Amino acid sequence: MAFEEEDFLQIAGLQHFAFCRRQWALIHVENLWRDNLRTVEGELLHKNAHDDTYTERRGDTLTVRGERVFSRTLGVSGACDVLEFRLHPDGVTLPGQEGLWLPYPVEYKRGSPKEHSADELQLCCQAMCLEEMLCCPIPEGSLYYGETRRRVKVPLTEELRRTVRDDLTEMHQYASRGYTPRVKPSKACNACSLKEQCLPALLRRRSVQDYLERSCEEL
Repeated sequence: MAFEEEDFLQIAGLQHFAFCRRQWALIHVENLWRDNLRTVEGELLHKNAHDDTYTERRGDTLTVRGERVFSRTLGVSGACDVLEFRLHPDGVTLPGQEGLWLPYPVEYKRGSPKEHSADELQLCCQAMCLEEMLCCPIPEGSLYYGETRRRVKVPLTEELRRTVRDDLTEMHQYASRGYTPRVKPSKACNACSLKEQCLPALLRRRSVQDYLERSCEEL
């Protein structure tokens, strides 16, 4: 199956979806957004990483920023924060460059490594897009965390790729239906910038429709 461009989802939404399906739907289906300290810090970090005028060659590595990527098979599009091309026999040719170059995506995150795999899934999806666009294998990428100022290497395993495909299938189904999953409160809700829009405590046992109907009755 090949998706049309108007049905593409944002690659960044995969990280939201893996963290909280309801958060993803509020942002990407209902178009709600509200900043907090974490989102502002993350935006500043990505602003520097997404300078698409930046290109640098150091030895066997060519670095570009803000490279746009997409996949018609997955139905997604987005940008790589940093994309390194490294001289490698399994790589591809690049305009104006001699030799073969293998893509190596690097995703920037403001905090520190997490217990869940949301960041890894976003990075893996970028690599899968690049593989489809350039027809070359990408076995690994890295996550750079602003809090630790260190890179974490991420092997792009088949298990990670399968989760990307499964999650995107579910996301496309929700998007086509305009569906927002019910709330599942957790301790992570306290750090979410959409806590006031989501109302996790209020809607713990009631649907949004039930809440709205009862509010109308009270009026």
